[in-house]
Amino acid sequence: MQPSENALAQARTLVQMNTVSARSNLELIHYVRDELRALGVASRLTYNADRSKANLFATLGEGKPAGVIVSGHTDTVPWDGQAWSVEPLSATVKDGRLWGRGAADMKGFIGVALAQAQRFLDSDAPFAVHFAFSYDEEVGCFGVRELIADMREAGIAPLACIIGEPTGMVPAIAHKGVRRWRCCVRGKEAHSSLTPQSVNAIEMAARVIGALRDMAERFEREEPRYPGFDVPFSTVSVGQFHGGIADNVVPRDAEFRYEFRDLPTADAAAMQREVEAAAAALQPAMQRVAPEAGFRFEPICDVPSFLAEADAPLTRMAQRLSGEARTTLVAFGTEAGLFKAAGIPTVVCGPGEIAQAHQPDEYVTLEQLARSERFLQGLAQSRAIG
Repeated sequence: MQPSENALAQARTLVQMNTVSARSNLELIHYVRDELRALGVASRLTYNADRSKANLFATLGEGKPAGVIVSGHTDTVPWDGQAWSVEPLSATVKDGRLWGRGAADMKGFIGVALAQAQRFLDSDAPFAVHFAFSYDEEVGCFGVRELIADMREAGIAPLACIIGEPTGMVPAIAHKGVRRWRCCVRGKEAHSSLTPQSVNAIEMAARVIGALRDMAERFEREEPRYPGFDVPFSTVSVGQFHGGIADNVVPRDAEFRYEFRDLPTADAAAMQREVEAAAAALQPAMQRVAPEAGFRFEPICDVPSFLAEADAPLTRMAQRLSGEARTTLVAFGTEAGLFKAAGIPTVVCGPGEIAQAHQPDEYVTLEQLARSERFLQGLAQSRAIG
């Protein structure tokens, strides 16, 4: 099974664009805008604060009473330090695969969707198709929040949302949340021979990190399992730690970052409250030595978990269009929870496997791109959601 020549060409064109999250995505957004403009379709762009990045929202089938969102993020993770055998932006096609950064996650899907634009315009389906392509998904799903807000302000109320993240074309109906925090610890420095006159920020940070580890072990030991996830309980991990300036100086400052990957049934807010309570219990002793000592917590990333119904009309539709009788749960975060929180029924279903995403020699098979194309062609022929 092979994708159409146009679908593969569009996917390759997008992969060749460098849209690592630290860079602008405007080359890609303007390309999609211009492709749609050539078909007579106007696009709504919403920008970040310095206008270096944008989301794109476009309606194919203007005037129909409602629409189905086809959604994807345009940013990719970097490839610095990875050992690639092909050039990451080459969009090489060989061995039945499209290789390159973003091929699986998720420019392959966006390219296939863009290639169906004329088909969506010509469709007799009773609903329009909305393209919703976002920025900064990889660093916290920041762009899509602006896109959803703009959509609401414009009075657009979609029927459903299909997110083309790599699920092997098996509809995914749940994923965990991703909540990342930065903890900044202020102590009091002193010569290391005078420790009673100091507050050691690293040691105080370590005590809170110990509380995080205790939480992780408790979740693994006690949290009710959610069958279907590869790790069927919520997890906690510390990813970064910084502190200290010299061996003989008690450190005044320390900083660490941690994350929760919470089940759809878990209370992420309660998890963070527990961490803050552990820190608050340490502060009185710290402040007896240095009144300014203490902890400050800053949210970095708040991607809500996602849970849909296995028998929901959109889920059944995704199964029909993908030719899959089963559904799946995925460990990675997506924008699905944000669309669902906006009241839009959502499913995640796209070409490729997450095991290839973020890796050296990232690829998506041509067979998966072809299955995605067939899925979207079926969407254009659908008479209803379900």
